[in-house]
Amino acid sequence: MIEIERKEIEKAILVGVSKGMNTRRVTEEHLEELELLADTAGAETVIKFFQDRDSYDPAYFIGKGKAEEILEYAKENNINLVIFDDDLNPTQLRNLEKLFERKILDRSALILDIFASHAKTKESKTQVELAQLQYMLPRLTRAWTHLSKQLGGIGTKGPGETQIETDRRIIRTRISKLKDTLKKIEAQHITKSAGRQDLINVSLVGYTNAGKSTLLNRLTGADVLAEDKLFATLDSTTRSFDLDKNKKILLSDTVGFIRKLPHHLVASFKTTLNVVREADLILHVIDVSNEFYEEHIEVVEETLKSLGCETKPQIKVFNKIDLLEDKQKLEFISQRYNDSVFVSSMRGFGINSLIERINDFYEKNYIVHTIHLKQSQGKLISVIYELADILESVYDEDSIIIKYRTNKEMHNKILSMLQN
Repeated sequence: MIEIERKEIEKAILVGVSKGMNTRRVTEEHLEELELLADTAGAETVIKFFQDRDSYDPAYFIGKGKAEEILEYAKENNINLVIFDDDLNPTQLRNLEKLFERKILDRSALILDIFASHAKTKESKTQVELAQLQYMLPRLTRAWTHLSKQLGGIGTKGPGETQIETDRRIIRTRISKLKDTLKKIEAQHITKSAGRQDLINVSLVGYTNAGKSTLLNRLTGADVLAEDKLFATLDSTTRSFDLDKNKKILLSDTVGFIRKLPHHLVASFKTTLNVVREADLILHVIDVSNEFYEEHIEVVEETLKSLGCETKPQIKVFNKIDLLEDKQKLEFISQRYNDSVFVSSMRGFGINSLIERINDFYEKNYIVHTIHLKQSQGKLISVIYELADILESVYDEDSIIIKYRTNKEMHNKILSMLQN
């Protein structure tokens, strides 16, 4: 995985463009989030530059005059890092690096760097490195540091091959190896999840820093890292949760979503996000205290759609109600999203109401059934043990009474086998 070494906090300039329907206030909010991202990555924002444009400049993203103004400020204040709030294409990146002779990052590069520093497990490290390399491949420039030591001699290079072509070949080979590694990890996930067929899977999703990990801890008593930071959670975490004595579910938390999330990152995190695809129920956690919560909802819904999960049953959970001073706003939201739940994961408010909603879903989708069988029906008994959660089994001479719990699909499959 590619990580940037930092000996001290870097000073940064942030650049945003108001284009089309985006108002200056929206652009300002986007840059406020970019500042949080920069802070998470270890950079101190010194100043933010804005520009209103009808379209992005094909050569410099911003106008060349604005770029020269930013460069002058960077020189006067000894700032060597400039971060753009939107993705730069290879041409724009190359031109800006040539003009500034400073480190130029766009939003995707910054997010990828944060993911690289937060990745702890082999899975997340592999996923992040894959996303980084796929992002960097079309953007190799003269500033690129070689991925491996180039050895001279026969057979080490193609005729007339440039260093950048060599680097591209190395990257493509590495990408191929990383994809193979992720396929193996995904196969392991499938094997593990096969044993969870008899339990309801509930997945927590939400905009980054919405409080998903805190909610997981509140419901399950887990001790998952829950920081007031962007992308504190990268790896999926699954914990069991007892709704009551005979009702158990699996609750999973995973990486938070964010606007303008790099496409390669979503694609490479496919194995981690499989917990969302496998979910029977999605809890969409929303920070109700955030001024732009509606945009955050849209971002999450769009990401769920890209994962093919837009039709899954969902409960919107508006979190951090203890931070909301305007109670009229709460009333407005409850009327607009009338099937939602309002909680404070930190303080515990509304948690019982959320549990009741999950329990209602459980009752509608899971069945508890008692069946009488002969002990000679060993094959059918073993199938029931495989497809259902056995709550009780009583043996009597040549018969057995089994009380089981399973979803409707598995229950119908068992009844079908009984009739044959």
